[in-house]
Amino acid sequence: MRLRRAITPTIIRTTATFAAVAALAAAPSAEAATGGTAGTGTAGNGTHNIHATAAHRDCPELSTDWYGANRERLQQVIDTFGTCYGGRHKGHRPVVAFDWDNTITKNDVTDATLSWALRHDKILRPARWKDTSAWLTDAADRALTEACGTEVPVGAPLPTATDTDCTDEIFEIRENATTMSGAAAFSGTWNHRRTVPQYAWVPQLFAGHTVPELSSYARHARDEALAAPVGSTRTLGTHTVPGYVRYYEQQRDLVRTLQKAGFDVWIVSAGSEPVTEVWAPGVGIDAAHTVAIRSVLDRRGRITTYNTGCGDVPVNKGTAIPYIDGKRCWINQDIFGIHGAAAWKKQDRAHRIVIGGGDADTDVTFVGDAVGAHLVLNRNKAEIMCRAYDDADGRWVINPMFIEPLPRKADPYPCSTTAYNEPDGSRGPVRREDGSVVPDQKDTVYGPESAHSS
Repeated sequence: MRLRRAITPTIIRTTATFAAVAALAAAPSAEAATGGTAGTGTAGNGTHNIHATAAHRDCPELSTDWYGANRERLQQVIDTFGTCYGGRHKGHRPVVAFDWDNTITKNDVTDATLSWALRHDKILRPARWKDTSAWLTDAADRALTEACGTEVPVGAPLPTATDTDCTDEIFEIRENATTMSGAAAFSGTWNHRRTVPQYAWVPQLFAGHTVPELSSYARHARDEALAAPVGSTRTLGTHTVPGYVRYYEQQRDLVRTLQKAGFDVWIVSAGSEPVTEVWAPGVGIDAAHTVAIRSVLDRRGRITTYNTGCGDVPVNKGTAIPYIDGKRCWINQDIFGIHGAAAWKKQDRAHRIVIGGGDADTDVTFVGDAVGAHLVLNRNKAEIMCRAYDDADGRWVINPMFIEPLPRKADPYPCSTTAYNEPDGSRGPVRREDGSVVPDQKDTVYGPESAHSS
């Protein structure tokens, strides 16, 4: 796999509130205040009562509609930290990182690729299904062997287009981590803030293929998914899955505006890297700025069931992927050049992103690390929404999904009890940096208000 250069980041001065961001734009040489959340109250429609306008408009401006005052709030950060307005430090650019699936696009592009591959007989039969994952259970091994058979030679394509039993077992394990009979598909010990076996398993399913082959499947899936009508579905065995994918125009505009304003924009995804690399140019991001699960290749250039590690974790079989704390690790390592065990740690402000954008708990750590804005698309994921609604530093920006936004979640998020994903897989309370527990939070930013402009 390719090597990535480390980018030395700009030294970034940040603020505790968006009102202070506007003040910083007016006086960029002054140190911004830290601490306190004055002026960050939430109105009944979920927007924040901050409407300060940056004193300067030297930076490119966002041109699409966002929920409530979100466009203005993001523009303030662009104006403050962009190199178009004094953000450059010794020739280096400020950094922004986004998740991909359901953050930049509506629906999951790795799942779209797996769907296409299953419908076109592109999964190769392994010698043993147990070899595809370090945690695959005996029950899952038996279920896959029985459903997919042993008639096909090892290394040859499985007839998943017509063998719906095989397709069902594969997709049920990917989707729900169980077999079709309900048995657990994965067992053992792993750090639940560094990996999840069924996410790691998708690139492992493509073992035996070359990267160009997988990229071609992703291109076919992309063309198919972009052509399908919004809201359409497909059938995989007995599973109904999304049939379409769309780029969010608001996110495309945000990425374009950030790049024009001098930001270095990256994608950090828990999907398959060759797949994400196929999609990323659609918003102007190249492969060199795309980080996802990076499979190790064998001497023939074929994908194996191993992936590259991060920090102090070497090459592994899914132990560490860009997932929750893993996304922080890959940002620190691949973007800021921080290696070893330190890559898992929260860095000083000079070595952190300005804006982080995500939609799920898998993004909560790196989005929370951002020094300018924490952008969240609301998909009702508990841990990240607890952080967002608590808004401890006054910099969380919440937006409903731009396409088919979710309705309001009826019950409060269980922030004080079970919203936090513990490393051992248990659930606990979400805590602020000072150790205090985040109280349960009501859902206040939801559809169809997403159609409202700022």
